Amino acid sequence: MRTPYVNSRLAPMGTTIFAEMSALAAATGSINLGQGFPDTDGPEEVKQAAAEAVLAGRGNQYPPGPGIPELRTAVAEHQKRFYGLDFDPDSEVLVTAGATEAIAAALLALLEPGDEVVAFEPYYDSYAACIAMAGGVRVPVTLRPPGFRPDLDALRAAVTDRTRLLLLNTPHNPTGMVLTRAESEAVAELARERDLLVVTDEVYEHLTFGAEHIPLATLPGMRERTVTIGSAGKTFSFTGWKIGWVTAPPALVSAVRSAKQFLTYVSGGPFQYAAATALALPDEYFTTLRTDLRRKRDLLTAGLAAAGFEVFRPDGTYFVTTDISGLSEEDGMAFCRALPERCGVVAIPNQVFYDDTAAARSLVRFAFCKKDEVLAEAVQRLGRLHMG
Repeated sequence: MRTPYVNSRLAPMGTTIFAEMSALAAATGSINLGQGFPDTDGPEEVKQAAAEAVLAGRGNQYPPGPGIPELRTAVAEHQKRFYGLDFDPDSEVLVTAGATEAIAAALLALLEPGDEVVAFEPYYDSYAACIAMAGGVRVPVTLRPPGFRPDLDALRAAVTDRTRLLLLNTPHNPTGMVLTRAESEAVAELARERDLLVVTDEVYEHLTFGAEHIPLATLPGMRERTVTIGSAGKTFSFTGWKIGWVTAPPALVSAVRSAKQFLTYVSGGPFQYAAATALALPDEYFTTLRTDLRRKRDLLTAGLAAAGFEVFRPDGTYFVTTDISGLSEEDGMAFCRALPERCGVVAIPNQVFYDDTAAARSLVRFAFCKKDEVLAEAVQRLGRLHMG
């Protein structure tokens, strides 16, 4: 019988690190600061909207392929409200099964085999898998500590005649870097000059701490070449609902939908109604979200520093990257696999987000989207590293 069963493009991906580390957390009873999901639900009125939709029979059968009109309208209104962007809900908004499907559908639709995709590494692990599934070639531009600022000269040098698109993520997971206006304008200039498409993952758009989030589509000449990806999971703390969306010009939305329809076709019918409710929440909700996460960030980063980690304080997302070298440790993968037994805490080794794994060998990521008391307990446990 012919083996291996996994094709050559996906074979190097293996099992996602999140599955491995979450299983380790469950097996050891450890505090899971690895996978990025909150340990509390989002707003009650949003949960109520989901329950009412189910009971009223709204979305229990297949919703429309592009997403329910109410959510597509809510997404368009959100883009107008926060960024001054005008999108037609009928032709320029597409609802997806979370941001991960949006990324996959965009890359499957827009890439031809052999096309190059330039992306900042570290990158979320699905980026590499989706580029591979589409037959593309990923070309990383490495972000380096302490600031993880993009090297714009390196970015420009990475673009060749084979480059089809730029795949961006701002605010950036796992580093917490948020592109500045000057950096965003430099990226836009390059895209216009080389006639590149841009797929931009902006799911952490409301999770910033003093830094301004600048959607690439707001910059001159970018709306017509940019696929912007958003999600209800990160902003509203309902990651299990898997409700995401794409906003882009009609031709690009149509292209993404051509792939998306053969992936999930549709998903999360009742949750789409709830996501529409969530997007209409008052400004106070978004302000409070940022304030609460900033406090959690500061609690965890202070504890990590006291435990002996070098901490790179993030400007966005709900992740913090650290360096374990000060703990006389060198291998982040080995460190993370041993950490549950040593301290009862789970983290993620950053090297899984890099092609250049040597650049991240001693880097480790923690998530701070947890209850204050959970973070405090994790900090106390991690203090054992410093003592021992």
